[in-house]
Amino acid sequence: MTRSMMAGAVLGAIAVVGGGAVAGYRYMAPPEPQYAEVLAVVPVTEKVEVPGRECHDVKVTHTRPVRDEQRIAGSAIGGVLGGVLGHQVGNGRGRDVATVAGALAGGYAGNQVQKNMQHNDTYTTSSKRCRNVSKTEEKAAGYDVRYRFDGKESVVRTDYIPINRIPVKDGKLVLANSEQGTGNVQKSVVGKQQ
Repeated sequence: MTRSMMAGAVLGAIAVVGGGAVAGYRYMAPPEPQYAEVLAVVPVTEKVEVPGRECHDVKVTHTRPVRDEQRIAGSAIGGVLGGVLGHQVGNGRGRDVATVAGALAGGYAGNQVQKNMQHNDTYTTSSKRCRNVSKTEEKAAGYDVRYRFDGKESVVRTDYIPINRIPVKDGKLVLANSEQGTGNVQKSVVGKQQ
């Protein structure tokens, strides 16, 4: 074996080992991260029924409790006044009849006046009245994200707004918090990929 053959063999061995090392490094090195390009983001809302209560104040009129249910005070005062007025009419026996008639009429009138006064003796309070109602509100349901990966366009629903790109691992979207545009930590809602 000549010297040039020996040099050639050593250089060949170095080339083979070096080439194998480079190929092995490329094989063992982690693959470049893949991303799907975000093309459009459309907010999705849904209408929901929200139960609630609607309250307002109402004025309520109450009649004060009656102390003299038989209206004795009104009858007595009316009777006395009626008797005094009746006594002013006529003379002799006619005066006595007029006094009795005046007392009876005055007693009845006093009774009715007291009745009206008791009925109109009222006070007002405020009372709260409530009723159950339901309102329709729009609630955010997520975002429909149109994206392109590997030359194909698809749509996925998320609960955050991805900015520019979505990571892909093993050919599937990784809908995690690291690429969110909102900065909130939210759980992803994955829809059908179309």
